[in-house]
Amino acid sequence: MRSTAAGAGREAETSENLDTCPVLGLGGRVIETPTFCRLCEPLCGLVATVEDGRLVGLRPDQDHPLSQGQVCPKGLAFTEIQNDPDRVLHPLRRRADGTFERVAWYVALAEIGHRLRQVVDEDGGGSVGVYLGNPGGFNSELALWLGAFRGALGSPQIYTPGSQDSNSRFVANKLLYGAVTQTPFPDLWRTDFLLMLGANPLVSHMSLMRVPRVKDHLRAIVGRGGRVVVVDPRRTETARAFEHLAIRPDGDVWLLLSLLHVVFGEGLADEAAIAEQSTGVDWVRATVAGFAPEETAARTGIDAEDVRALARAFAGAPSAVAYGRLGVCLGRHGTVANYLIDVLNLVTGNLDRPGGWLFVRPVIPLEELAERSGQATYGATRTRIGDFPDVLGTSPSAVMPAEITTPGPGRLRALVTIAGNPVASTPDPAALEAALPQLDLHVALDIYLTETSRHADFVLPATTFLERDDITSILAHPGQPFVQATDAVVPAYGEARPEWRILDDVLRAAGLGPFAPGRAGRLVGRIAGRRGLTPRRLLDTLLRLGPYGDRFGLRRGGLTARRVRASAHGIVLAELPPTGLREDAVRLPGHRVRLDAPEIVAEVGRLGDRHDDDPAYPLRMIGLREMRSLNSWMHNSPTLMKGRARVHAARISPHDAAVAGVADGAAVRITSRHGAIETTARITDEVGPGTIAVPHGWGHAGGWQRAVGAGGPNVNALTSSAVEEVERLAGMSHLNGVPVAIAPVVAVPATATTDAEP
Repeated sequence: MRSTAAGAGREAETSENLDTCPVLGLGGRVIETPTFCRLCEPLCGLVATVEDGRLVGLRPDQDHPLSQGQVCPKGLAFTEIQNDPDRVLHPLRRRADGTFERVAWYVALAEIGHRLRQVVDEDGGGSVGVYLGNPGGFNSELALWLGAFRGALGSPQIYTPGSQDSNSRFVANKLLYGAVTQTPFPDLWRTDFLLMLGANPLVSHMSLMRVPRVKDHLRAIVGRGGRVVVVDPRRTETARAFEHLAIRPDGDVWLLLSLLHVVFGEGLADEAAIAEQSTGVDWVRATVAGFAPEETAARTGIDAEDVRALARAFAGAPSAVAYGRLGVCLGRHGTVANYLIDVLNLVTGNLDRPGGWLFVRPVIPLEELAERSGQATYGATRTRIGDFPDVLGTSPSAVMPAEITTPGPGRLRALVTIAGNPVASTPDPAALEAALPQLDLHVALDIYLTETSRHADFVLPATTFLERDDITSILAHPGQPFVQATDAVVPAYGEARPEWRILDDVLRAAGLGPFAPGRAGRLVGRIAGRRGLTPRRLLDTLLRLGPYGDRFGLRRGGLTARRVRASAHGIVLAELPPTGLREDAVRLPGHRVRLDAPEIVAEVGRLGDRHDDDPAYPLRMIGLREMRSLNSWMHNSPTLMKGRARVHAARISPHDAAVAGVADGAAVRITSRHGAIETTARITDEVGPGTIAVPHGWGHAGGWQRAVGAGGPNVNALTSSAVEEVERLAGMSHLNGVPVAIAPVVAVPATATTDAEP
């Protein structure tokens, strides 16, 4: 192990920092403190410049051992979010006319507690739900305490963006490995061949694993003689930088079946690895025999010989790894596609080996605790609407509107939204927006009045990531083993409070608390000591109990909380991720991977049951992530909304634009079976005929003025929350490959009338 230079925040004269601080007061001294970004998985190093308790600038941490001075525009622009005049800084209560008034914390908590207790007494805790947004996944304190909140209520109704993002990946984990939390990752540091499906890491920064400076890592693969092949319907930023294989939207599962067809049909499989590591290969052999590349070309849009060449190159590389992300997860068969990615890695001998598909050894063993304590569940509960299985204790967000509006036992009557904006991010937003006013209680923990929180009865001000303690290892699946801890770099602005404390206060006010963090939490709490259980003490204890910890003095040289917090820029625990972890990771008999899970067998058997071919909707819509946009919540930043980034635009191929009569830069109407939106057309050959790409996260209302002024539609208006549109295994919303049609928006001349008198 090696650590970086130790030290906490350092003081510097104001005159020495004028070039790095966009705003400075007159006189005084400024504090510069190393910390890290918590907007996405890389967790890049930052240096915060603070004057008189207020953030005045963020810059890249040149001394961070992994990000090494690189940060994306969103991380640097967070100064504007932190200091945003539109930010909610005091508790707000809705008036009868729909406007909000400021109230004291004790008033808000007393009223919330009374109304929450009334709902629980009448219909039980199962009628109370929580929606946890994406920022909550990068908040280690909240991650620990949310389970306690759910446990205190006994509610199965927890919703997250996972059903619009990653739940199909987690279900594949459970079916393959017996552990929903065991998400393997690609060994970028040693691989000779990286095959990426539905991923654009030059913009999204490698999801479900922590890899700062990902562009350098991908270039290094090519630099050492390897290949990076990007399979995507769009020629993304990553595809332009490496090899691109264009695929039709939602064609991934057929491509993967054909790759496996070639691997087995041409004797390219690693039979020794298959025998040692897995069970059920006979089903795979028999199934893929019917998916020759020639037979699937109509589904994939890829020439059969190109598929065969790809399979041979992948199987023949000294090491290779396939990796899929959002584009794979959001189609009609996301769980099957994720499952087949892992099957391809295993049968070519690339599972749990250098350069291949690696298992996770986290610094803090939260996943281990969750698995062993029965909290990391799949199918432990089923939804009232649609009978969907839970995934990690969460339900599909698509059923929220029906859960609110459908009478009967278990109806969702009270909702707490935490750092989440489901009106902007779930399918059929109009249905949810219409349902929210029917709740008996809606409490939002947020920093803005968003499309969702503007409907709440109370909006309670939460802290930002710069106003709280944190530790990296709980926030993202590791790549290179590394840990960094940070204290809050600024005090909470206004009356903002940490979300975990707000949840605790709400339960106490309702007479349902204080928190009891479950069996595992109570056990760790006894080990933690006598001063009471807080998120920080719990995390510090788990760190010491983890695979790199000192085990409270039993392992010399192991990690302690004091050592980690003294290393301001973090500690690199190993230069390369470990291998040989299968026996620890796989929780199935003999620690062998299951290749023939009955759920997957059934789904593959139904692949041809549904057809979306409708001449009225000839195009297929895919999502689009933009470098200066982060889901639905950073469009209020002046820096990020400069220039072209201010305009919502759909990417349309020249062929499709010509057929529809749509001009570049003109207004275009996009229609699906479920709705319609209007936006700006951007004619480009980065998408081929039949594909249209539309950014998500737009269509704002509420109190963030710049975001509202930016305009743009909510693309999810084109999607459906109907039960039949939700993927059965993981409850995933169908957001990729949606059948649509386009037409020009013809302006009505100013002199025209529609209701003229005769």
